[in-house]
Amino acid sequence: MNALLRRRNFITLLGGAAAWPVAARAQGRAGVRRIGVLNTLAADDAVAQARYGAFLQGLQQAGWTIGRNVQVETRWGAGDPDRLRTYAAELVALAPEVILATGNAATAPLLQATRTVPIVFAIVPDPVGAGFVNSLAQPGGNVTGFISNEYGLSPKWLELLKEIAPNVTRAGIIRDPALVSGPAQFAAIQSMAPSLGMEVTPINVRDASDIERAIIALARVANTGLVVIGSAVVAFHRHVIIALAARYKLPAVYVEGAYVDDGGLISYGADFLDQYRRASGYVDRILKGEKAADLPVQAPTRYELVVNLKTAKALGLDIPPAVLARADRVVE
Repeated sequence: MNALLRRRNFITLLGGAAAWPVAARAQGRAGVRRIGVLNTLAADDAVAQARYGAFLQGLQQAGWTIGRNVQVETRWGAGDPDRLRTYAAELVALAPEVILATGNAATAPLLQATRTVPIVFAIVPDPVGAGFVNSLAQPGGNVTGFISNEYGLSPKWLELLKEIAPNVTRAGIIRDPALVSGPAQFAAIQSMAPSLGMEVTPINVRDASDIERAIIALARVANTGLVVIGSAVVAFHRHVIIALAARYKLPAVYVEGAYVDDGGLISYGADFLDQYRRASGYVDRILKGEKAADLPVQAPTRYELVVNLKTAKALGLDIPPAVLARADRVVE
């Protein structure tokens, strides 16, 4: 079953995740626990709904039923930092007992709004470097969660690009400059480049126009590929990146399988749906009395390699059998 069907199944199973907070507000009453959720994507984004569905399903399996013993207040940032700051303040003002945050872009404004309401994050690359936690083992403060990937994974993206497109000698590393993890991630990728006979260039993007200018410029140089590092900005504009990579026939490696389902060439990274399931476990534990400060930040436990053969064919690439043999999913 492909990821798109899985997304649809989550929403079907849960009776329409986007509508649940409305029902929850209508049924708020004494004894019902309150959870906040701050998403960085738009409410109609299939990836965001799949992640949200995984979280709600995890809550349901832990015994939490919307409208009976819990209500969920959800805000959708749609990739807009100002909107995320506003929604962070709104959620904190509602006095939830715990808030789920997606990535740095949601966690940072929440921490500006509160140092007491517990926060559980998902898809944060370097929570220590960002100042969210004191350490992975002992977060301290009011926040804990799940990191998106470890720095040791970063060079593998470049290796994978070279493996599927041997003629590539130059790679643009698409990244969000707001992420404090950016320099360390780029350094890890850069350390691998000489052994692969490649040059790498950091490409900072903040919006769709940045992305378009950068990819058009990269496409002017022959034998160029892309490594696309995840962030709220990149995820929100992923369709732009995928379309431009296809138009200019640039092989690109992404960090999440959802990009490949949407037409990207190949991805290797953590299973983010699994992070949201696990995040529901932390939220459950906090609702039952544990403190975020005492719950260690966890690394991914599941990684997946996803390949899109249709996109490979359009780019004139033959995916090596060794890569296909390692793939967890193949989109055809």
